[in-house]
Amino acid sequence: MTGTAKRLAERWCLALVLAAPISTTSALSGTWQLTPDESVVGRTTVYVGRHEDTLLDIARRFRMGIAELRLANPGADMWLPGEGTPIRIPSRFILPDAPRAGVVINLPEMRIYHYPEDGSVVHTWPVSIGRVGWETPLGKTTVVRKKVRPTWYPPESVREDYARRGEILPRVVRPGPDNPLGSHALYLGLPAYLIHGTNKPWSIGMRVSYGCVRLYPEHIVELFDMVGPGTPVTLVHQGVKAGWAGNELYVEVHPTTGAADEEGRPGMTEAVRALVATTSAGGLPPTLDWNRVEEALVAANGVPVAVARRPAVLAASAGDIAH
Repeated sequence: MTGTAKRLAERWCLALVLAAPISTTSALSGTWQLTPDESVVGRTTVYVGRHEDTLLDIARRFRMGIAELRLANPGADMWLPGEGTPIRIPSRFILPDAPRAGVVINLPEMRIYHYPEDGSVVHTWPVSIGRVGWETPLGKTTVVRKKVRPTWYPPESVREDYARRGEILPRVVRPGPDNPLGSHALYLGLPAYLIHGTNKPWSIGMRVSYGCVRLYPEHIVELFDMVGPGTPVTLVHQGVKAGWAGNELYVEVHPTTGAADEEGRPGMTEAVRALVATTSAGGLPPTLDWNRVEEALVAANGVPVAVARRPAVLAASAGDIAH
């Protein structure tokens, strides 16, 4: 096949992917159906870049954070990926190992999940979290109040940090375009920590805040309307997640952004812990492919990788062949 023919074939295949019908529970809505015995939702799609696109544009269009999009497309140029460039949209997720109630935030993947009370679906959005030295805390809390057009009262430590950079931050920042809290805010039981919007949408999917959790301006409105005072909020640190989708076991690996490569990349111990937690009832499947687990750890790109199948399925298949 010539180079031109190969490129045309690739374009044709990508067109088929993009032409596939998108349900109301899709990467564009951030809402996925839930089943009690499965932990993998969504699907990975491919978008063909246009001349005017940047990765920041594509990330926001497909409800992605910039870090997760770059991890899934390591060769793509940030500012000019190029006309016709296939961009993988990693909108398939293993749910965090946490109660499916209220809001769950997994810091390494910089993503928030919301579980409505009826348990039928899960909503998910990308977020920004605390920068190095201003880490977002872990633990359990609740939403204590909500506010449209919030006023920001920056702590003295934050004002001092601004001053070290030669900037003067007022004691009170009123609602408006200069307010880092954006248009809506959810106040948590953790003092001084909020889930809020932002006046800097390009920052979503990065470690840039003073510990608060930021969402795109349009996404905080969605979440704001779904939760109220008393909603539980769980913040976890799970660099490796594991879960079942049908008869296949998947792992998903996220590095800790801002840490050195070896320090930020999860190791086999964390992978084994996640796998054991997911399969504790029946033990690790004998079909587990440790090479694929190792490959997922090395790549650490946030894309779920199938590493095993249920033994019962293999036994049934063998029986069918014998008969």
